[in-house]
Amino acid sequence: MSAGIGTLPTDRPGTRFATRLVFFVAGFILGCWSPLIPFVKERLALDEAGLGLLLLCLGIGSVLTMPLAGIACTRVGTRKVILWGGFGLTAVFPAVAFVGSTWVMVAVVLWIGVFLGFLEVGMNSHASEVERGSKKPLMSGFHALFSVGGFAGAGGATLLLSIGVTPAITASLGAVIGFVAIAAAWPFLLRRETDTEADSFAIPKGIVLIIAIMTATTFLVEGAILDWGALLVSGQGLVEIAVGGFGYMLFSIAMTIGRLFGDRFVAAVGSRQSLVWGGALTIAGLVLVTIAPHVIISGVGFVAIGFGASNIVPVLFSLAGAQRDMPSGQAIAAVATAGYGGILLGPAAIGVVAEVSSLPAAFLLLAVLMSVIPLFAFRATARSVRPC
Repeated sequence: MSAGIGTLPTDRPGTRFATRLVFFVAGFILGCWSPLIPFVKERLALDEAGLGLLLLCLGIGSVLTMPLAGIACTRVGTRKVILWGGFGLTAVFPAVAFVGSTWVMVAVVLWIGVFLGFLEVGMNSHASEVERGSKKPLMSGFHALFSVGGFAGAGGATLLLSIGVTPAITASLGAVIGFVAIAAAWPFLLRRETDTEADSFAIPKGIVLIIAIMTATTFLVEGAILDWGALLVSGQGLVEIAVGGFGYMLFSIAMTIGRLFGDRFVAAVGSRQSLVWGGALTIAGLVLVTIAPHVIISGVGFVAIGFGASNIVPVLFSLAGAQRDMPSGQAIAAVATAGYGGILLGPAAIGVVAEVSSLPAAFLLLAVLMSVIPLFAFRATARSVRPC
């Protein structure tokens, strides 16, 4: 058990509260972003490929920043990294609803990616330290708050836009809420991160490479629902553009419920079956949202994706920590980087496929890619040295 700062325990009610709040903010801002994407596309007159390239800037900013954020966590502590990322993200975010120039929007989205990269690495490193100071697992609960934030952000923004509130006011209100939440967490965050290994990065190898591919694929699907879900359902004529974010909202609800009960489910069926059935349910959901003739069927598909994907990533992180091809901390860092690369860079590729073919075809391709989860489930779990 790590003691953290001096003799103070790292797992205290205040630190748990602060960690959950930070995870909430990350999910909340991304949730707010989802319903605003169609308005950005319309304001800048972008086609699918152009929007995909714009979204790519967010991924580039985040992925390039993550190694620097890991070094910063070691040198100055996760607290400062979280504050840099959180306050920076909430300061820049409202600009997405004001900017009328494509090139200025590129810069704005790039900086959102930079600050998001700092926040993602900082909060996960902080969560790891808090969990090490506890006598029971906490990580699933922390990530559940990310899902709660996604639901609150998407639901709140969708509601405001549907009643006629402008995108500018909607984005600004979301940023203010995020800023206040980070400020509330500030006094309770740990001042130093004592585990340097968990922040190091190494290229995945052996079984870790397989786990990283599975993680990146799952996160790619999550990123597609975030960035393209609203356009998919509105483009199919199922809903108006203002309420297109309902899909991500349903996805977030299902994922939150799945994570809250995930530990019990994995304990009951095992890590291998969790991957097999989770992957199969996600594939079924992707097919449903692609071919849905009615909004209710589309909603069922988004729920299926949320439930199916909810416990895949926690199981994969557990497997990364259990394998022996790489040191545990390095393996988890490599898998995390691959995962966030998938959620941030993958949607840009969806835009290219949608431009060449169609957005429904791109979602069907996601279903095909997602088959790596049940197909590789046996290989990923065969060399686990402890139950997950």
